[in-house]
Amino acid sequence: MIRNFALPGRSPVYASECAVATSHALATTTALSILKEGGNAVDAAIAASACLCVVEPHMTGLGGDCFAIIGEADGTLHGLNGSGRSAKGANLDWYLDNGFMSLEETSPHVVTTPGAVKAWEAMHQKFGRTDFTRLFADAIHYAEEGFPVAPRVAKDWAANVDKLNKNKAASANLLKNGASPKIGEKFHMPLLAKTLREVAIKGASAIYEGEIAKDIADSVQSLGGFLAEEDLANVSADWVDLISTDYKGHTLHEIPPNGQGLTAIMLVKLLAKLKSGEGVNSVERAHLEMELGRISYAARDAYIADADHMNTSVEQLLSDGHINELAKLYNPKAHNPDIALPDPAGADTIYLSVVDRDGMAVSFINSVFSWFGSGIMAPNSGIILQNRGSGFNLIRGHANAIGSSKRPFHTIIPAMVTKNGKISHSFGVMGGSYQAMGHAHVLSNMLDYGMDPQQALDDPRIFWDAEGALQLEAGISEEVQTGLEAKGHTCMRGAVHGGGQIVQIDHEQGVLIAGSDPRKDGMAGGC
Repeated sequence: MIRNFALPGRSPVYASECAVATSHALATTTALSILKEGGNAVDAAIAASACLCVVEPHMTGLGGDCFAIIGEADGTLHGLNGSGRSAKGANLDWYLDNGFMSLEETSPHVVTTPGAVKAWEAMHQKFGRTDFTRLFADAIHYAEEGFPVAPRVAKDWAANVDKLNKNKAASANLLKNGASPKIGEKFHMPLLAKTLREVAIKGASAIYEGEIAKDIADSVQSLGGFLAEEDLANVSADWVDLISTDYKGHTLHEIPPNGQGLTAIMLVKLLAKLKSGEGVNSVERAHLEMELGRISYAARDAYIADADHMNTSVEQLLSDGHINELAKLYNPKAHNPDIALPDPAGADTIYLSVVDRDGMAVSFINSVFSWFGSGIMAPNSGIILQNRGSGFNLIRGHANAIGSSKRPFHTIIPAMVTKNGKISHSFGVMGGSYQAMGHAHVLSNMLDYGMDPQQALDDPRIFWDAEGALQLEAGISEEVQTGLEAKGHTCMRGAVHGGGQIVQIDHEQGVLIAGSDPRKDGMAGGC
């Protein structure tokens, strides 16, 4: 499917040795530098992620979480869950007894332990080739010497000034005289540079033990939260078995719960069952995806939690019997108002994909959840703390209710696709709750409609808001909007849904094909 060169857009990157796609140009060049120096895909992914912690500080950071799928050249896949847990002292009864009605995004009670750096170290110890210290050189340089603020970053930063001004350390280190940096303005983060240097030299222990761990715990406890140094010392990154489903001769692989990869699998299984030749930009396709998405997300909200606490197994949720029951809720002629309104919560994150010259692929996602996470900064280390605990609920008896040392439901999900046992696509789609829908939509773009990675990401998107209205991106036609409204959907315009990166491996031609989402400041590159 060749794009129309008379219209705005860009081609995917074709490369023969390695390919990278990230949400920021500086991170892409960092990853390429590591690869050209002889590093592998894991080295490049960690270096790019560290860089993004500086140049996209509202999306990711050392105070966040990480998930990754690492694929070896022979098609062997490894899943890594680097998500943190709630404080040992967190107790549902305490929150209910003290009148909590919800877990607000800037509350100290939603700060969970940061799992990202532990995950970086775990994957480097298992697969890395380049010295760990080298991987942080660019991130330290940009933090110390400054980096020019990119357009999308500046836009998002400006939208969070009030949030940052609520915390003294965040305001002092992430604003200038109470204001966000402008497009192209160079911004410096000397405090974060010092912390990055500590991580480069000492590894993950720099975060989870000693002065930095105390700084994190003290900053939360001073605001009334329960996070303690003991919680940080007990952080783990865990290798997990992936979950999967077949679609159009390929196999989609996702991380199992506590993340919503299971939601993407349920949605793709429903598409495989019910999709029947809908046109690429048709009302029928949009209706099908939105309705099956609502069905899958309603199941997500009912069941997905920390794997150690789920009341219903992954096998049950993916069984033919359960998928058949979900399929009965779909009406091709009209919106079904009886489907529970799923939670659309979440802001954004960073996702990156790397494939190296040896055929190793890394699908990698790192996040602080909401923009600038909780907005709480550890004052001596410059680390913004995530608010992933707002993924918990306060429903007694629910598997995802907040509790002691528990992983919350997570929106961030990397994906990988194989065909005949070989890796065909390393991809991810950002955007909080949108991600599971994004995986299904982008996968369908490539496998059902023959789009290349860039076209698949460029394609306009739809998702619902908190009231259930469909939020249409500008590229959705008036004809589709009218058709959706005729089927009972409420539609709104002006949305921008997430981002995304893809690296496709064409084994037949020995070529890598990479795309980067235009909704961000990123780019794809190759060598």
